[in-house]
Amino acid sequence: MNSFGRIFRVQIFGESHGESVGVCIDGIPAGLPLAVSDFLSDIERRKGGMQKGTTPRQESDLPIFKSGLFNNFTTGAPLTILFENNNTRSADYSKQRANPRPGHADFVAHQKYGGFEDYRGGGHFSGRLTVALVAAGVIAKKLLQNITIKATITEVGGLASVEAGLEKAIAAKDSVGGIVECTVIGLPIGLGEPFFDSVESLLAHAVFAIPAIRGIEFGTGFAAAKMFGSEHNDAIVSPNGSTETNHAGGVVGGITNNNPLVFRVAVKPTSSTPKEQTSLNWDSNEVETFSIKGRHDLCIALRVPVVLEAVTAIVLADLMLMNQNIQRIWHV
Repeated sequence: MNSFGRIFRVQIFGESHGESVGVCIDGIPAGLPLAVSDFLSDIERRKGGMQKGTTPRQESDLPIFKSGLFNNFTTGAPLTILFENNNTRSADYSKQRANPRPGHADFVAHQKYGGFEDYRGGGHFSGRLTVALVAAGVIAKKLLQNITIKATITEVGGLASVEAGLEKAIAAKDSVGGIVECTVIGLPIGLGEPFFDSVESLLAHAVFAIPAIRGIEFGTGFAAAKMFGSEHNDAIVSPNGSTETNHAGGVVGGITNNNPLVFRVAVKPTSSTPKEQTSLNWDSNEVETFSIKGRHDLCIALRVPVVLEAVTAIVLADLMLMNQNIQRIWHV
């Protein structure tokens, strides 16, 4: 339910306005050097308030290691990391408790858990928990020696310019979505399995754990439906599997083929928007007009790239460990 992976197994926990959120990772080889400084760059990239269009809520997000680390090296035991929640405004959510927010999990969570769910800030459904994914991704990236994972924003609000997309949202007094592309270079041939454990299947599973993701495509994606087969096929041009084109996005038959792994995700507009909306009031059973208060992202896609890199690294580290392609090349 809250776990992912077979060997490199990640479990996230916590709520947006609880005492902390965190991650427990099993399957990390012993002897991997690890320090707080390793996390700072990616944690900063994920933070709100660091760029235009993101929530003003800011947390220090310094990782607190609770198990699995000794003298700055992993021990081989499960590694547990906590991130404290100190900058919360829970009153913003108690005022609108009876009005489940459109686009959020408020209504389904209330039905599923019988009203016992922590609704503050979205509780366990909140994007706040992506800090735990980023932390796991930092470790996975360290295991993926000589493999580069890079995600970038290619569209905001349907426009190639991030600035123009944000201005569009500001002018409309609304939120916007975006497109994020991820490229992985340096993968060996042979990762993945046919059908259920194909590279695309596993990545899609992990990617949809990121709140606000609405779609994913590999290589040419949906554009492939408009191409001829001879046009879409990637001609093999070398014994190492390199191809003339990369319409497949680096995966054929569910297995990596030594070309760059390329995929894109669609990120929906932030559900919390200053626009007036309507929703059922479950106390009165009447549909009411209301506006969402609180601190929210204008465009959640701006914070997705580092999270997308993280879940990609988690999947690939797990696949590499299953294929025994990760060697203990770090030294005490």
